[in-house]
Amino acid sequence: MEAFDQYAGHTIAHMQKMLRNLDRWIERAIANAEARKYDAEVLVQARLAPDQYAFVRQVQSACDTAKFAAARLAGKDAPSHPDTETTIAQLRERIASVVGWLEGFGPSDFAHAGSAKLSLPWMRGKAMTGVDYLSQFAVPNFYFHLTTAYSILRHNGVDVGKMDYLGGISMQDP
Repeated sequence: MEAFDQYAGHTIAHMQKMLRNLDRWIERAIANAEARKYDAEVLVQARLAPDQYAFVRQVQSACDTAKFAAARLAGKDAPSHPDTETTIAQLRERIASVVGWLEGFGPSDFAHAGSAKLSLPWMRGKAMTGVDYLSQFAVPNFYFHLTTAYSILRHNGVDVGKMDYLGGISMQDP
C-alpha cells in the first residue's frame, strides 16, 4: 500500500493545482464580464440545466471533495465551510482557504491511507477502503464538479480553453 499512500499525496496535490486553476477561471470570468459590460455576479447562480447545481454549489462541492478526501485519508478533521457564499469574492476566498489548508499535508499524512476503512456520513453502517474511496468516489466527484464549473463559465462566454483547464504542465527535455 506504500504506492497508494504516495498516490494519495500526489492526488491531493493535484486537487490543489486544479482549485488554483478554478480561481484563474474565475479571474477570466471577471475580466470577461467587465469587457462585455455585465455584472459578473450573475455567474454565481448560473447553471447548465434547471435540475443541476448552480456555479456556486459546483465550486463549493469541488472544494469540499478535495478537503474531505485529504482529511479522511489522513485521519484528520476538515475545516468547516457552511456553504454561505453568495458572491464571486466569497467563492474565491473559499478556494483560497481550502488550497491553503491542503498545503499543510505531506506524504507522511497518508501513510496507511489505502487500507484505512472509511465511513461516510451518508452511507451509515457501510465503509470503504481508502483505495476505493479515492478512486471510486473522491477523484471522479472532484472532477465532475470542477468540470461542471468550467462548463458553466464556458457556456456563459468566458474565454477559457483546454490549456486553462489543465494549467501548467511540467515539460522537460528528453
